[in-house]
Amino acid sequence: MYKVKKYSQGTFSWADNSSTNTAAAKTFYEKVMGWGANDVPMGEGQVYTLFQCDGADAAGLGPMQPEMVAAGVPSNWTSYVTVDDVDAMTAKVKKLGGTVIAEPFDVFDNGRMTVLQDPTGATVALWQPNTHIGAGVVNKPGAMSWNELYTRDVAKARDFYGTLLGWTFQKVEGMEYYTIQNNGRMNGGIMELSPEWGDAPSHWMVYFSVEDVDKTAEAIKANGGTLHGDIMDAGGIGRFVLADDPSGAAAAYIQLDAPDSWSN
Repeated sequence: MYKVKKYSQGTFSWADNSSTNTAAAKTFYEKVMGWGANDVPMGEGQVYTLFQCDGADAAGLGPMQPEMVAAGVPSNWTSYVTVDDVDAMTAKVKKLGGTVIAEPFDVFDNGRMTVLQDPTGATVALWQPNTHIGAGVVNKPGAMSWNELYTRDVAKARDFYGTLLGWTFQKVEGMEYYTIQNNGRMNGGIMELSPEWGDAPSHWMVYFSVEDVDKTAEAIKANGGTLHGDIMDAGGIGRFVLADDPSGAAAAYIQLDAPDSWSN
């Protein structure tokens, strides 16, 4: 009930970690998330790791490009959104005031992708699948379950993504938070960066579902990760904690009260 065979246009479908220390990151996620790992040679001595949950691909890990390391870019997770035509969408990004960080390129025969920065400064990837749809499992413990945009301009972000991807939004009563709707399915959220975030830039955060968030928090600390504050309540949805892996890549880990099933 959590296995995926296809993602529709506009749906979050993958997340991968660009790391300054892939060996440490791989060990961390194997221990904290219980993931299996399938290492795929990428040429020039590089390896891309496909983390697996229940025999299905769940997330990815690869080395950060040398020029990014030299520029001081920290390790980070990137969220991917499935699209039907990545080249057409890239042209649309430019017209809507976004910035194309990487022009469309093929990833072997797996698919075609681009990386963009929205007008509020957050980075996200667009993925046109071929042989690899993205994550083969979602929502259950060990799988990606949510993607959330933290931004200082919620209205501008909604305008951009709504026009680009056809997303619609529903405001959560009592807070500056909008859920993202795509083809009738809940597809993530947008949250205003509060003063407590200091000078943090706009960014997307990936959430991974876990069986027991208290045990996960302890495992994060025991394996070289760093918690960002205490475990928090997600308003009847579950409990979660934000944390960095040993190389500094931030993600959220959530224990869902009632994970949504998936049907293609």
